Amino acid sequence: MEFVRATWENDSEYMEIVSDLLENEKLQQLDDITHHHYTTRLIHSLFVSYVSYKIAKSMNLDYVSTARAALLHDFFLEEREEIELLGLGSHNTIHPKIALKNAEKITELNKVEKDIIVKHMFLCTFSVQVPRYQESFIVSMVDKYCSVSEVSKPTRGRIKDFVERLYAKVSYS
Repeated sequence: MEFVRATWENDSEYMEIVSDLLENEKLQQLDDITHHHYTTRLIHSLFVSYVSYKIAKSMNLDYVSTARAALLHDFFLEEREEIELLGLGSHNTIHPKIALKNAEKITELNKVEKDIIVKHMFLCTFSVQVPRYQESFIVSMVDKYCSVSEVSKPTRGRIKDFVERLYAKVSYS
């Protein structure tokens, strides 16, 4: 993920597309919220945004809407438990709607961006409709990829450490 981070920060076209969003104080608060146990919600959103942007651009799709909406796809400040306590449904069902409302407060959204944000949990819950645009499918799939990557990277490191310690014990026996 460090490679992706260094890349997005140095991609002037990408930064021009999302810089106004990154300057928003509310969005910056996502960097204070742990996400997927090992990263922050802002770093996760940037990871999803940049990878989705690169894919959409390579496919000659609306990469501007893709980058912006993907950055906003998890724009909610509540913790998972707080959303559950609202009694409006599961986290997977409700947080895209909260993210959409929050995004609309800080920027104007087009129909592609709205679809991306509200449908990014496609395949994770039955209440989310099928995405209408290719860009929405991209963000939905990239979100899953990034989430698995974020959770599994530390786990792979712990397994590697365990195997190395086990091998060291066996080698000295």
